[in-house]
Amino acid sequence: MQTKTLLFLSLGSIKGIIHLIGNQNYGFHRDELLHLACGEHLAWGYMEFPPFIAWMAGLSHFLFDASLGGTRIFATVAGLGILWLVLAIAEELGAQWRGLLIAGVCVLAFLPFFRNHTLFQPVAFDQFFWTLAFYCLLRYLRTDQWSSLIGLAIAVGLGLLNKYTMGFWILGTGLGLLFYQKGAIYQRRTIYGAGLLGLLIWAPNIGWQWSNDWPVLGHLSELQASHLSEQTYWGFVRDQLILPATLVTSLVGLWWLSRKAEYRWIAISVGIIFLLMLFLRAKTYYVYPIYPVLFAAGGVSFERWLVRYRPVWTYLLAASIVLPFLYFIPHLTPVLPIDQYIVYLGQEAEEVELTSDYADMFGWPEQVALVDSIYQSLSAEEQANCTIWAENYGEAGAIHLLGKEYGLPAPVSRHGSFWTWGYGNPDPLVWISVGNELPVLESVFQNIDIVRYIDHPYAVAEERGIPVAVCRGLKVNLPSWWASYEDFIFN
Repeated sequence: MQTKTLLFLSLGSIKGIIHLIGNQNYGFHRDELLHLACGEHLAWGYMEFPPFIAWMAGLSHFLFDASLGGTRIFATVAGLGILWLVLAIAEELGAQWRGLLIAGVCVLAFLPFFRNHTLFQPVAFDQFFWTLAFYCLLRYLRTDQWSSLIGLAIAVGLGLLNKYTMGFWILGTGLGLLFYQKGAIYQRRTIYGAGLLGLLIWAPNIGWQWSNDWPVLGHLSELQASHLSEQTYWGFVRDQLILPATLVTSLVGLWWLSRKAEYRWIAISVGIIFLLMLFLRAKTYYVYPIYPVLFAAGGVSFERWLVRYRPVWTYLLAASIVLPFLYFIPHLTPVLPIDQYIVYLGQEAEEVELTSDYADMFGWPEQVALVDSIYQSLSAEEQANCTIWAENYGEAGAIHLLGKEYGLPAPVSRHGSFWTWGYGNPDPLVWISVGNELPVLESVFQNIDIVRYIDHPYAVAEERGIPVAVCRGLKVNLPSWWASYEDFIFN
């Protein structure tokens, strides 16, 4: 058995087992609920993101229905794909077993990957497509094989259909290739054919954006105002320093690439991408897709030093990279049941403050159960003419997915993509409102009955103490009222 395959099976088994345990615990994250809802409204684009994650959600529905572990397996498989590609890139760069081992353990030791490869979000696929694109481009430059160039086009095209941050890879790598044989690659017609193929793959989403007045611009504007404006240059750099072992390997890999004329383009591309994200105040995790190729190069560089010593030193270095960080895995993927995790934190249950990711996994079943109890209390006529209105996509997504078990009607919401799916029943007799505050309800309805303010001790702050109400007597023109919210759907 080849060394690469053996290492993948060994390291991949460790990573896979950790995720298979963590994927089953707690509950759906609010973003996962949105993605799964989009999977039942397949299109070439959505208000918040391109369509790839919805396609995966549709496949998840087909294979696993509403299974938490089944849904999350897709992100885990993407993570295992990254591990394989890191080993393949290291092999392309000339690594033997020492370099492959160091590169592989860096994937295990990079703690953010445990979070990214647990949650069913575009992030894991983004990292996979970036790494696949680096591998295909590297292999094409080394072998001049058409298959690698086609693989590159597919990776870039699907990457853009998954997350628009793939544009950073295109720009950074496009500039970096100017330093490979003085830009000779741009004299090859085949590279433009690959670019056209990638564009054709992405084209349906461009058409969707055009026909929907470019909602991506509104989303980016809201993202800039609510999140990116708080990011600082130092904060972006500081966040890269919290994992010193993998950072050192990455920097060693960057240094090694910069000294090799045939690979210098990778170092320059990575540097350009990092600087672009730094000065645009991107979120820290946006830059994580550059690390796999650096792990591979770092493994090669360390091997040049380790080959002079006995194998035990290679094993010690690998252990020093990965072992110190195993303790922190429960912070990134829920391998511990919540009661054990609280003990792990050294806190009391009534005082615990979960991270936003974990907190966003709690409270949804309780909300849906309360909505069902209210729905069942209605008359048969009212049940047949009832609209469930959720304030945000997390609440709407929970009712959409978990409400199927109760037979609840599909909810409506004015938040994000839910707004595009409309207000449902044009003339309902009764509304069940989830999360909408009293002043909002008073502007819409004549009669409002707050049934309960629902809470959960572990839920995220915005889902604590939210009102659930039964409302009657619509005071607004429903189509006009719904349409008037178009400019506020990302609020």
